[in-house]
Amino acid sequence: MKKFRKVLDGLTTSSPASGAGTMGSPSCGSAAGTPTTAPTPKEIDIQETLVSENFQLCKTVRHGFPYQPTALAFDPVQKILAIGSRSGGVRILGRPGVDCYCQHESGAAVLQLQFLINEGALVTACADDTLHLWNLRQRRPAVLHSLKFNRERITFCHLPFQSKWLYVGTERGNTHIVNIESFILSGYVIMWNKAIELSTKTHPGPVVHLSDSPKDEGKLLVGFESGTVVQWDLRAKKVDFRIYYDEAIHSVSWHHEGKQFMCSHSDGSLTLWSLRNTTRPVQVTFPHGKILKDGKKESCKPILKVEYKTTRSSEPFIIFSGGLSYDKAGRRPTLTIMHGKAITVLEMDHPIVEFMVLCETPYNNEVQDPYAVVVLLEKDLIVVDLTQSNFPVFENPYPMDVHESPVTCTAYFADCPPDIIPILYSIGAKHKKTGYSQKEWPVSGGTWTLGSHTYPEIIVTGHADGSIKFWDASAITLQMLYKMKTSKVFEKPKGGDSGEDDPFVVQMVSWCPQSRIFCVVGISAHIILYRFSKYDANAQIVALEVSLQCEAEDVISPSETENNPCFSEPGSHSPQPHHPHATSPRGGTPEGMKDSCLKVKERSVRVPPGYQAELVVQLQWVDGEPPQQITSVDINSAYGLLAFGNCNGLAVVDYLQKTILLCMSTLDLYGSSDPYQRLTRSPRRNRQSTSGLTELSDNQQSIDMERSRSPTSDHVNGHCTSPTSQPCSAGKPRVPVAPEGRLARRGPGRPPFRKAQSAACMEISLPVSHTEGYASRRAMLQQLHGVTMYSHDEHHSTSTPYCWSERESRENSFSRSRSSSVSSIDRDTKEAITTLQFGESYARKNDLLPTPCLWVGTSLGVVLLIPMSIPTDQEERMEESVTMGPSGAMLMLKGSVLRVGFLDCFGTLIQSPYEIWRDSNAPEDPDRPRKRKLVHFSPSSSQDACGEGHLAVVCSERQAKVFLMPSQSCLFVHNITESSFVLRADIVSACNSVCLACFCANGHVMMLSLPSLRPLMDVNYLPLTDMRIARTFCFTHGGQALYLSSPTEIQRITYSQEMCDNLQEMLGELFTPIETPEAQNRGFLKGFFGGNTNTFDREELFGEAAAGKASRSLAQHIPGQAGMEGMKVAASGVVGDLARARIALDERGQRLGELEERTALMMTSAESFSKHAHEIMLKCKDKKWYQF
Repeated sequence: MKKFRKVLDGLTTSSPASGAGTMGSPSCGSAAGTPTTAPTPKEIDIQETLVSENFQLCKTVRHGFPYQPTALAFDPVQKILAIGSRSGGVRILGRPGVDCYCQHESGAAVLQLQFLINEGALVTACADDTLHLWNLRQRRPAVLHSLKFNRERITFCHLPFQSKWLYVGTERGNTHIVNIESFILSGYVIMWNKAIELSTKTHPGPVVHLSDSPKDEGKLLVGFESGTVVQWDLRAKKVDFRIYYDEAIHSVSWHHEGKQFMCSHSDGSLTLWSLRNTTRPVQVTFPHGKILKDGKKESCKPILKVEYKTTRSSEPFIIFSGGLSYDKAGRRPTLTIMHGKAITVLEMDHPIVEFMVLCETPYNNEVQDPYAVVVLLEKDLIVVDLTQSNFPVFENPYPMDVHESPVTCTAYFADCPPDIIPILYSIGAKHKKTGYSQKEWPVSGGTWTLGSHTYPEIIVTGHADGSIKFWDASAITLQMLYKMKTSKVFEKPKGGDSGEDDPFVVQMVSWCPQSRIFCVVGISAHIILYRFSKYDANAQIVALEVSLQCEAEDVISPSETENNPCFSEPGSHSPQPHHPHATSPRGGTPEGMKDSCLKVKERSVRVPPGYQAELVVQLQWVDGEPPQQITSVDINSAYGLLAFGNCNGLAVVDYLQKTILLCMSTLDLYGSSDPYQRLTRSPRRNRQSTSGLTELSDNQQSIDMERSRSPTSDHVNGHCTSPTSQPCSAGKPRVPVAPEGRLARRGPGRPPFRKAQSAACMEISLPVSHTEGYASRRAMLQQLHGVTMYSHDEHHSTSTPYCWSERESRENSFSRSRSSSVSSIDRDTKEAITTLQFGESYARKNDLLPTPCLWVGTSLGVVLLIPMSIPTDQEERMEESVTMGPSGAMLMLKGSVLRVGFLDCFGTLIQSPYEIWRDSNAPEDPDRPRKRKLVHFSPSSSQDACGEGHLAVVCSERQAKVFLMPSQSCLFVHNITESSFVLRADIVSACNSVCLACFCANGHVMMLSLPSLRPLMDVNYLPLTDMRIARTFCFTHGGQALYLSSPTEIQRITYSQEMCDNLQEMLGELFTPIETPEAQNRGFLKGFFGGNTNTFDREELFGEAAAGKASRSLAQHIPGQAGMEGMKVAASGVVGDLARARIALDERGQRLGELEERTALMMTSAESFSKHAHEIMLKCKDKKWYQF
């Protein structure tokens, strides 16, 4: 615990350049949390409790569908499912709440998975020819052993039930045997040249199938890709029989009696073979092949897998994937179920990766009785119920549909009101799909209990199709609560824009959980405001149009040959708002304006319970060009105001009165306090048409060397804070001038606009420094936004042409950098609105009481304060207008401003005021008239102890500062990074205190104390940050954060040491001790005359004593993790061995007891038989033959 105490009486500011309304900026070399002296009337005494020991970064849980799945396995006793992926990940699923993610360190694709059934272990075979044994008897599985094959490539693995010997087939056609317990290769090898006939002249190909005969475990069936199948006698070390077929084999499946097996082939055929006659197949069928007119069979696609399963009560099931004819192009992937004469074809939405039939018994020599089929698709997981004739699917309890439409933004709320989750669930449940199987989800293994550290958490995801999903994320689980579609607000577009991107893409969301007001920002420069209601209603959506256009003085002009569609003609000084209309009066649009691509529904519509659209704000098109995208938004339910901005300016809407209060360019917000010297650009010439992709090719060397640089925050107050900046005189912002005496700036060619594809129109505000994994910040942002950018500091390389990457633009068109520093598509140096925050504050230095304010952060590192006058009476609020205007107060930082937050003088986070939710559609109660109930958190409430004022925390891409209000003095400053830039910053509560959480482009996650800005944690978490992570990373209260780790998965992490310590309690158990089911009694006569199949001892054949040692160069054994984790694993393994031994001993004792009972029963039966035989003998002894 550290106590910070500052006595600031009588001191003066350290910066001589600080003028009215500005604060002193420290030099670039300021240390972490460096205090800057400033005048303040009283002491500030804040006791900080956070220390570095409170923080630790670790992953908690991963939600969603495994990205690019490759393999599937199921434990029929434990009833848990494993899915392998191309990136080396393994997801293990059980009952809801049991969801575990493991990752191979090598990152090699998982080829095959094999459970040690009811043993709590899993074998994985990876594409780097390595076998791994995972221990599942701990909440976080770990690798116990690995075996790396050096000379051969693994193609297929098979582990018989209750065996410790794993068969491994290779690409060369050999079969090796691995001891699962020691993970050492046996000297016993089935060589391919011993398996085929000597007369065979060709190699049989890789091993594609291995299985032991249900009739005799000592016989191993080996299938080669070429069409050869061999049964190998393991005892005699010779071949029992060989079969040959002209078509390649993809899979083999036994009949449970071990007398027949079925093969699937590359020509779409199924062959059934009998062990009595292996010269030809008993049956050849083409399930989907028709006979053509000329008598030939039509060609079919390969049948990639077949399963042949018997039932007690009916005919067997034959289930296979593929096999359709080639005649129809574009047919969907299918799973075919043949049951007797009935053939059912199930069409899938995505290609089938793997399927597996779930059976009641783990023994392969018993009647299988299948009850379900698990089908792993490329982008989905479904389970089909085989017990019903119509084969319905089970309702999936896992959140596998996160990626139903690509996720484009995320928001994480960990401090929700407790009643919001049940009400969202109850409304969302009414819209669930029906027709699912009535039976319980068959993957029901593991155990999970609700931990003690739980609180309401909600994750909101925005999607590319305009849909919004609310998820219950409490107790590290994920369950969808409610879904809504923003596209329903608009009329359906006329004529399919097949070549265009979706105009409804969600860019940002803003939600007030207390008032339940929800705001959605779309890529077509539109904002939709929703209110929540438990009742349906007839609603007419109000549409407002706003014109936010760039002005002449706000930019540095490009050269006259370039296109400038963003600008309006010079004349008016600020954007003019359109008056509100209940229905958008697009017929009266002024000349030069164009209809938006989206048209709000003008008629009254019936809306169901849930979130109901109330207001739509659209930015206008100008001269046939779309408006620039919205870059920041904030909503406040207590004030009834909505603020948003883009690279051109700021607008504020009163959503209670449905009016536009403010619509100003960024330049107008400064007024006379503009710290930058801006020049009026020359009038532009007529716009030239651009029909294709353009490139930059600059041959003016002098202009290349002296690119015009926007006055960035690096040059504020005369401090050269960037190592790449050129010297400048103190107090004079640098205005670059070309040698010809005029401003000249050229950038990369501007691509033609595509609907909903233009990136946020903002210029890079800081010199570029190299980030980890990217050549420069420009390259990082280019990948983030699919836009070719030009950086001020890369003038030395500008002779290289830059061009628009069409493919990248399509892939990344939904992205929005959290750093809000993107190149302007117009290549003009413009100052964008990057963050907005409503709150109670002091807009001027001489204010005595806090008033409602709007804090505006820009891409040039400036924070502006706009005070507001809001009527307090409810009736007056609905009639009188809110007044607001810039105060001239201004704070400055390095880099684009990302986050603004407020602390009281005790260091406690001040929450924004809000309105308590009330249902506007509820029936009227005359006795209790409806009134707005507002909750305010004014900083003046704690003035008794610490005097007037509060603290403002501002974080930018490079810097964090803490200001004392109303004096606007900078108390602490911390330069977060010099080599990278911050992508996301949030002020969060953790461990009963408050801290600043930052995520940088180089993958570092940092925590800073508040208000002193001491570094508490700095972890290099993600070495490479890609577009998706940068767009979706967000922190929340309680020590948690999340990001999209793949296009289909949400990764949640924690930065709290307390949560890391309690994580074991919160995770589910994968393994539960279950007694292995007994094999069915085969009957006395069948067992006596049929022989005992369990007498096969693999240890005698494969052990070192009999088979010898394998070649050391063939495979290398790699032990599991070392250190404490390895000790834990080993300890759990020992405990597991003891448990297994005890269970085996109990089973043996039970079986011995049953054997004794059966022996006694047989003795009693024999005595009875002897007695009856003796009686018959005595009765018949004296009778003659003719007396019978």
